Order: sequence, then C-alpha cells, then structure tokens
Amino acid sequence: MTNNNLLTGIDPEITERLVAHDRQLLRSSALKLGALASAPLVLAMASQEAFGQDMPAEVTDVLLFALTLEHIEDAFYRSGLDAKGLIPDKYVGIFNQIGKHEAAHVALLSGALGAKAIKRPALDLTAGGKYADALTNFDTYLTLSQTFEDLGVAAYKGQAANLISSDDLLTVALQIHSVEARHAAIVRKIGGKKSWDGAFDEPMTKDEVLAAAKPFLA
Repeated sequence: MTNNNLLTGIDPEITERLVAHDRQLLRSSALKLGALASAPLVLAMASQEAFGQDMPAEVTDVLLFALTLEHIEDAFYRSGLDAKGLIPDKYVGIFNQIGKHEAAHVALLSGALGAKAIKRPALDLTAGGKYADALTNFDTYLTLSQTFEDLGVAAYKGQAANLISSDDLLTVALQIHSVEARHAAIVRKIGGKKSWDGAFDEPMTKDEVLAAAKPFLA
C-alpha cells in the first residue's frame, strides 16, 4: 500500500483538518510504521502534533501503562533470541516474529505519546530469582511467554473503556489486543496447551496487571 492510498483511507473531514496543519506529518508517520501502517495507526502517531492538543489524562495514562507492558515483552523476546541455544531452531522463526511485533508496539505507543513516552524501565526477567533459568531453560521461557501474552490480552481488554474518548487510539489498542491474543494462542500451542480457556476471556484491572508485572520490574 502506498502512502497516498493509505491517506485516502482516512475520513475526509479528518484528512482536511490534517491537511490544514501538515499533510507531510501523515506521510512521515506512515513511513515510520512501514508495512504495519494503516489509517488508524498513522492517526495515532500524528494526532498530538497535528491537532496541537494534549491527549486526555486518562488516555495518556492508559498508553503509558500499555507502553510499560510492551517494553517488558520487547525486552523479554530480545533477550530470549539473544540467548544462544535457548529457543529450539524450529521455533526461532515464530519467536523472532513475535519479537518484531512487540518492538513495533513499543515504537507505535512511543510515537503516539510523543514527549510523554517513557524509556524502557530496568527489568529483572527472573522476577527476583523466581525464574532464575528464564533464559537458559526453554520450558521456563515458554511459561513466561504465555504469562506475558495472556497478561497483555487481559490488560488491553481491561483498559478499552478508558479509550472511548479517542476513536483512533481505541482502534489501535484493539488492533494490538488481537495480535497479542494470536501470540498467546501460538505460544500455548507450542507448550502443548489449549489455545483458549473458554468461550470468554476475562479482563484485568490496571492494579491487577501491575501486581503481576511488578516482580519483573527491577
């Protein structure tokens, strides 16, 4: 998809407002996203600067929360792929692709937040020694991968209502949510588990997610 075709996919009224500011901003965002670009993603990256407004506090809070989780996942997959011999050869391609997705999520959320984006926090992927062999034992690594992916799915689901005020960012969050769900499914399959637990998934509150993620924050 070319940048011009991408821009025609955005609502004409919104495009007109953006043109009045700087149409090049949209093209720049599309180039940064590359093959992942879509109208909602481009809008998410360009919205703050284009409209000259700060996002609502609750939206910023959700995106910072999501970015923290994505930083953890990004670091987890980078570390696993760098650990020689950890991931069996037949699964390297899968985890490499998942890692690329998480890196793209970090880049997207950072772009949407602009100057408010946080850098990757100090991490302890062993959770204080509880998973001391996280980067040497594939079974442990797989368990943590499922934990992080399931956590991400529940977290995005739990925060969707707080993004109602921003249609484009809600769309982006739902797009990421569905990809995280696919990650969770393939990781569960690799571990010999069902790709689902039932007909419905339960959301998790911010406090519940942070409590689960806290051991991995140094």
